[in-house]
Order: sequence, then C-alpha cells, then structure tokens
Amino acid sequence: MTAPVTTVVLAKAPVPGRVKTRLCPPATPELAAAIASAALLDTLDAAAGVPGDTVVAMTGDRAAASGAAELDAALDGLAVVAQWGDGLAARIAAAHADAAALHPGRPTLQVGMDTPQASAELLSRCADRLAEPGVDAVLGPATDGGWWVLGLRDPLAAVALREVPMSTAETGERTLDALWAAGLRVVLVEPLTDVDTAAEAVAVAAGLAGSRFAGADAELTLRCPEVSV
Repeated sequence: MTAPVTTVVLAKAPVPGRVKTRLCPPATPELAAAIASAALLDTLDAAAGVPGDTVVAMTGDRAAASGAAELDAALDGLAVVAQWGDGLAARIAAAHADAAALHPGRPTLQVGMDTPQASAELLSRCADRLAEPGVDAVLGPATDGGWWVLGLRDPLAAVALREVPMSTAETGERTLDALWAAGLRVVLVEPLTDVDTAAEAVAVAAGLAGSRFAGADAELTLRCPEVSV
C-alpha cells in the first residue's frame, strides 16, 4: 500500500494569453487557456487519487481563468498557497517548503500542469519508489530535456534546485546533478512528454480518450490535422 505523501501541484491560473502561448497558432489564446484548464483539472483529479494530501501552489488571476467556476470547485477543500520566490527554481523550492509546513514529516511529490497523462496510478508508483529503502528522491525526465515529477523524502531538500536553470533542454540533467551534489540518492522514473506545442498536445490527447484534456484538445486537433495521430 502506498505510504501517504503530500502531492504538490505547481499551477498557473489558465488565463487566455498567459498560458500555453506556444500553442498559438493554430490555437487561439482562449482555446490554449481551455486546454491548460483541462490539463490542470485532470492533474488535480490524479493527485486526489494518491494517498495523502494535495497542496496546490498557484500563481495568476484565478477569477480571469478559463473554466474559473470548475477550477474553484476543484480547489475547494484543498490547501492552496501562493507561489513565491525569485524565479521558477525558487518557487519550486518554496512550494515544497510550504507543503512541509502544512503536513510535517511527509515526503512531497511535485508535478506541474503540463502532463495530464500522469495518472493517479503512475503518481502512486512514484510515491512507492520514494518510500523504498535507500531512496531520497525520485525524478521523472521529460522528453524535452526537463522533468515532470520530483519526489523528495525531505521536502526541504528542494533548496538544492535554487541555482538550476529551468525550462531549458538541460534542466533535467542539471536537476539530477544538483540532487546528487546535495548527497541525495535518486531514482529515475519513467519519462513523459510535457505538453507545450500543438503536436505534443494532439499526441498526448490521443491516449487520454474521455478526459477533460482530450475534450478540450478536440478543436486543436481539427485545426492542425497534419499533427494528428
């Protein structure tokens, strides 16, 4: 049975023109925001299926978000904290620290809103790996060179990432190096594709029939049949 963890969802309010801008074109800003909203909602559902608690580290204007009412309903009853810190790496470290303060003694398992294919089952397997003897951290590589999940037995160890440049083709490798340099024993879990481009969105949606993400992505698939799978 999976030991309880605190699942940390790092999220940005899906406001048109503020999220998934690399989908435009062929997507409109409104469609891109709807796709981002669906991805976030599916991720929150997955997090809810992991034993333990969920903490959402949020930035942006929720009131202006696509699907604001559904998003508010999904966040109701969850711990929602504001992202803080100078740069993404600092905000990641802060989110782990905030989760540790809310749920002392629990490991953290952090995901973003770019991998709606990360199911509750997959996240629970990551938590299981983190609970194995001799494991301090789990890291899930992303196919673009970044990473999609970070699990830490000690959430405060996320401070090791503060100098890691984020959103580059070397982020995954640099993150692994930083964790090793901090003396952590790291297990790599299966890679996933971050959804940033239209081709990636269509490909991921094809494997998620019936999900919110696939439903929101249907119009994008029609707009770019050349990347349909």
